[in-house]
Amino acid sequence: MTDYSSLNRVSRNWIVQAQSDLAAATANAEAGRHALACFLAHQAAEKAVVAFIYNHGAEHVWGHALADLCEDAKAFDPSFEFVKSVAGLLDRHDIGARYPQTLTGGAPCEAYEALDADRALEIASEILRGIDEKLGLKQ
Repeated sequence: MTDYSSLNRVSRNWIVQAQSDLAAATANAEAGRHALACFLAHQAAEKAVVAFIYNHGAEHVWGHALADLCEDAKAFDPSFEFVKSVAGLLDRHDIGARYPQTLTGGAPCEAYEALDADRALEIASEILRGIDEKLGLKQ
């Protein structure tokens, strides 16, 4: 069981939801719903970065682009430059995995493959692990 006592209430809620989204992404990937898994992987990483920013005293965090959120997080921890460098790989799933008009290869549920979901899950898992560590969370 994770100890969240080091976090403020808002940050705790965001990181708990991030962890839930990552679990849902994994379940969807295993069920062959690769587009949804990619979207949820993006959501998990986004929410984890938001949790980090809120835990450093931010009153409002705006936006959904992971790369932009990482830029904001760099104000508290310069190592988010690395996270930002891979964020674009997940940012493309925020819209592309949900809306058919964004892809030329058909509906997202037809265009996304297991490899896409596996890579998105790998990146999101690493981001969550790193942020859990930065937040001092212990399993």
